[in-house]
Order: sequence, then structure tokens, then C-alpha cells
Amino acid sequence: MHFIQRAAIVFLLLLAPRTLAWQAAPAPGGPIVVTLPGKPDSVRFVAIGDMGTGEMEQYQVAARMEEFRRKLPYTFVLTLGDNIYGGKSAADLMKKFEIPYKLLLDAGVLFYATLGNHDDTNERFYKWFNMNGKQYYAFTKGNVRFFALDTNYLDPKQLAWLEQELAAATEPWKICYFHHPLYSSGGYHGSATELRKVLEPLFVKYGVQAVFAGHEHVYERVKAQKGIYYFTEGAAGELRAGDLRQKGLTEIGFDKDRSFLTIEISGDDLYYQAVSRMGVTVDSGIIRRPGAPPPDPR
Repeated sequence: MHFIQRAAIVFLLLLAPRTLAWQAAPAPGGPIVVTLPGKPDSVRFVAIGDMGTGEMEQYQVAARMEEFRRKLPYTFVLTLGDNIYGGKSAADLMKKFEIPYKLLLDAGVLFYATLGNHDDTNERFYKWFNMNGKQYYAFTKGNVRFFALDTNYLDPKQLAWLEQELAAATEPWKICYFHHPLYSSGGYHGSATELRKVLEPLFVKYGVQAVFAGHEHVYERVKAQKGIYYFTEGAAGELRAGDLRQKGLTEIGFDKDRSFLTIEISGDDLYYQAVSRMGVTVDSGIIRRPGAPPPDPR
């Protein structure tokens, strides 16, 4: 887009009283207390899904993400799909992504996107999503190999690619992320059992340790399934209040407000902290990499 056109869009959006109010108003609640350890040379990132509404709550969660970054820097964000709801015009992309996350983008934080059922495949070419025209892709950060999948179109070609990539990965941590959760206690959608039938055997065979998904507009950490830890974070913009159902799957769930998930991987340990729009920590803990030696007690 021409610079003058882009500048005009930004100007018009900033003139909108409600949008301007959302940018100026801090998120409700108190300050975030960071529980991640902040160890040197660790891999730190945030996972968010179902965020692209352009509404006040998305802006407030984004403000919390920036607050967290100022307290403990992270360098990238995984998006778990439904990045842009509704229209996909240049003005929509500004309102629903570039403006709410402007401070993060200005700080050099990279967003690595996956596509949800409300997304357009043209988002593959949106520069801020770092997909480089691909519907699925892999990348490495430190000692972690990430696999971004498109669970809207999980065809044999993508499955063959995934198996080849998993088999070739030498990093000790393997993390997959995509839109539809294989395990979920959400009442609206629930577990994507057909996807689970084809994906879980590959995850088990090649030692995937953690999986992140969205789609359900809640936060949920599922009890380990076949040695794999599953997280759902689909409440960074949308919310289905009270949607979690007790099915014996949930270790910790939060369906009362919007939220985001922070992760730090240091050596053989994965630390997690889920934070609500109010700044409250709704889940935190540590996962030892399966198969890793016990931690040194010293």
C-alpha cells in the first residue's frame, strides 16, 4: 500500500473516539506479577488465539502483553488462529492487528501466525504474520523447534511434510501449534477428535512435548495425554464465559475473562504463566521435558 494511503488510514482510525479511548485507557485491574524465572539464554514467547476483533478487550489484552514484555522481555508471539475476524481490508488489518500490537511491533517482537476458520488464506502474505506465503511451516528458536500447522486443511501433503519435519528435527524440544484443539473441555466445540486421530500418533512417535491451540474462547491446560501437554488459549479477544465443561480433561481452566499465555523454556524445563485481562495470574507452573534427567538438586 502507498505510504500516503496507509498514513490516511491510521489517521482516520486514530480519530475514531472509541478506538482512541481504548488506546488511552489502561487495562482494568492491578499490575502483573511475573512468575517466569527470566533465566539467561532461555526462549520466551507468548501464545494468543482468537484475538482479532478490533474491540476494546483485545486492546486491553495487548496492553497487558506489553506490560509483561517491559517486565520480562520476550521476542516473539505464536498466534493460534482467528487472527482477523470479519473484514480483511487494509483498515481492518490496522484496527485489528497493527494498532493494538503497535508497541510490541515497534519493540521488534515477531508474530508467527497460524490460520483459523475465520481467517483468509491471503493472510499468509501479510508481512506481520511472518508466514511468507506458507500455510504451514517450521522454525527454530534456541533449543526449540516449532511446527505451525493449518488444521483447516489437514491434507496428506501437509501430514507428509509434518512427519518429515518431525523426523528431521534435532532440537530437544518440539512444539506444535494450530487452531483446533485436539483435547478441549469447551462446551461450544469440544475436542477435535478427527484431527486427533491423525496428528496424535505423529506427536507421540516423534516426541512432541507441548501443543498450543485456540478455537475455544477460553484458557485451558489439559492433563497430560500420552505424555504430551496441551494448552488452549482462544480468549485473547473473544470470550465464551462459563463455557468450560468438566470432562476429566481439565487441569486448570479459566473462562471468566480474556487472557494470554506466556512461556519460558530454559534447558529441560518449560515454565508457563497465563494472565487475565485484569492482570491476574490464572495458571502457572513448570513442566520437565519428558525423558530429561532429573534436575540437579544443588
